[in-house]
Amino acid sequence: MRFPLRIQSFTILSALGLAACAWAVTPVPPSGALPAPGTLLQPYQFLPERPGFMSWKTLSQVTLARQNNRMVPQFAPEIIQLDGKTVRMQGFMMPLDIGDRQRRFLLTAAPPHCAFCLPAGPDSMIEVRAKDAIRYTIDAVALSGRIQILRDDPAGLYYRLVDAEPVRH
Repeated sequence: MRFPLRIQSFTILSALGLAACAWAVTPVPPSGALPAPGTLLQPYQFLPERPGFMSWKTLSQVTLARQNNRMVPQFAPEIIQLDGKTVRMQGFMMPLDIGDRQRRFLLTAAPPHCAFCLPAGPDSMIEVRAKDAIRYTIDAVALSGRIQILRDDPAGLYYRLVDAEPVRH
């Protein structure tokens, strides 16, 4: 079966774009050794930690363990204690819907580099469900909401922030 040239071109350009995106955001340390899982790479540490805000380093205290032929997250005790508590987080919006106002989006530790690339692993992003729609911005945002620890999320996420609202500085 032959596809029209337009579809072939789109497929090739899309694959090249995704490959270029992965190359551009995947730093390899000079030693060639990759960091341990859960360790944020230096280029992703854009936001300084703020007093009163949950640290992305805390949320990275998760490992994977085999359970019934599947890999499931194992959370550090400090994280399990947070389940259902109100926390404040800062990060970057990655919209999941079309529009300039978002009720559901990902909050990431690092700014997204392109629309098709996730900037880091599941320990560096939180699904946000906002109380009211929040205007999209490429700048960092500060949010307050109730955190949920996701032990078996079908999308592979580890965290959700519900009833989220912007924090006024």
